[in-house]
Parts: sequence; structure tokens; C-alpha cells
Amino acid sequence: MELGRFGIWTFDFEDQPASMLRDSVRELDELGWPAIWIPERDGREALTHAGFLLASSERMAVVNGIARIGSRGAWSVHGAALLLADAYPGRHVLGLGFGGAQPGVKPLEAMNDYLDELDTVTNANPSPAEPIRRLLAAYGPKMLGLARDRSEGAHTYHVPVSHTAQAREVLGEKAFLGVEHAVLFETDPGKAREIAREHLHGYLTSEYNVAKYLRLGYTEADLDGGRGSDRLVDDLVFWGDLDTVTAKLHGHLDAGADHVGVQVIGVEPGESAMPHWRRLAESLLPS
Repeated sequence: MELGRFGIWTFDFEDQPASMLRDSVRELDELGWPAIWIPERDGREALTHAGFLLASSERMAVVNGIARIGSRGAWSVHGAALLLADAYPGRHVLGLGFGGAQPGVKPLEAMNDYLDELDTVTNANPSPAEPIRRLLAAYGPKMLGLARDRSEGAHTYHVPVSHTAQAREVLGEKAFLGVEHAVLFETDPGKAREIAREHLHGYLTSEYNVAKYLRLGYTEADLDGGRGSDRLVDDLVFWGDLDTVTAKLHGHLDAGADHVGVQVIGVEPGESAMPHWRRLAESLLPS
């Protein structure tokens, strides 16, 4: 899967009007960003969102990071992804994920069952020239193994560089590994960590993320009741000036990632991170 070494990963598009999304994705395309990753959290439906961004751009790939498997049935996902693959050859990546804790539901089992259903869907739609491409959100070794065996690879979110090395070991050499990482352009340590802690709080208190960080060797003291130690915060949010941030992002590539989706934080809802994306393009993308 060719998505380039760096892309944009953003929640911002869930809080902005369609006209602003259209202008932003066109400029990102013109700047040479090879891919943009979009989540599904605040109400924008994942596949129509992807379709709108694809229609508004010409070259860049649009990756669902992620489409929640509990939000729509496999039949609907297959039909939507088939149309996007046909309309925009090679430009859409269907990223699937469990999407949060559900009482009594085991994520690995739910994902495996969903893929079983997805792989048996048939309809009258024409087959695209290039097939549907899919990734799985994965952290632990079992879900990473499922991503390796039943998709083109894995998408990880809010993980340190050490996890990237572990994920590559599980995935082997051939499977794709796309890693999201948050960045913040703030050089004052106190300010940077406070902004980062506000962003991270929900992740440092959720069941699956807490288990993930404890498996990686962090302690309850590092979690600090959802506040996060300086060590944990600095591992999960790269802050500082442009040179510092970009140097740290390359650490994921050195550890085995194929691609890093860069999430700029510290931007007010409704505002655009475009000034930061322009600076990052100059630093991270080939001239």
C-alpha cells in the first residue's frame, strides 16, 4: 500500500462546514500530501465523509481511521467501499475498528465475525478495476495478527515509538503499518504538557487504552488518574519547534512504520490547522 511516508490525520473536519472541508482538502492535495486520515466520532458518517473528500480532491488518498464496525452492517460497508473503489481507483482505504468498549462484547471476536460477514457479501454492483483496500485498527498482538492475516495491515493510534517496533515484529515485513501521532507546536514545556494532557485525558482513563499503556511498560503512576506523567505525555505528543517535532516523527519510520499520520493538536474547534500543515509539508514531504 503506497501512501507515502507522511500524511495528515485530523478530527478537525468533524467540526467544520462542508465548504471549509472542500477548500482544505484541495489545498492539502495541492501541497502534495499523499493521504488524509479521518476518524468517526462526532456524527459525520465515515463513508460519505470519505466520498466527499475524494470528490473534492484529485490525487490524495482518503483513509477511514476508523469506520466503526458497530455503526453499520457489513452489507452497507461493502456496497459503499465498492463504489468508492470504483469511482476513485486506489485512493480510498477502508480502515475498520471496534470503536470503543461495549459491555459483554469482545473486540477480537466481534472484528473476526464482522470480517467473516464482509467477505461473504455479494451484490450486483460491478467490480472495480482496483480492489477495496482495508486496514484494521490494532494495538495488542492478537488484533495485530488479525490485521496481518485478514487485511493489508494495521492502523495504530496514540502509541509511542516503542509500540511501533513491537507492532512491526507481529505484522512481519510485508503488512502495512500506519501510525498516527499527535504533534503540538509549543516550545514552553509547561504550556505544551497542559494542552497535551487535555487532549489525552479521555484516552488515559478508558479501559482499552489503559490496558494498552500498562502492557507497554507504563505504570499506574504514569497514568496518574488520567493526567499522565511527563514521560507518558512526551511519548504520546511530540511538542516543540518544527525541527524537533519532525525529527521525532521520523522515529516511527525508523522503528518500522510505513507511514505516519500527523495529528496537529492545540487548534480551537472550527478553526483550521492549515498554517501548521503548510509548515509540515515543507519539512516532511519530498520537494
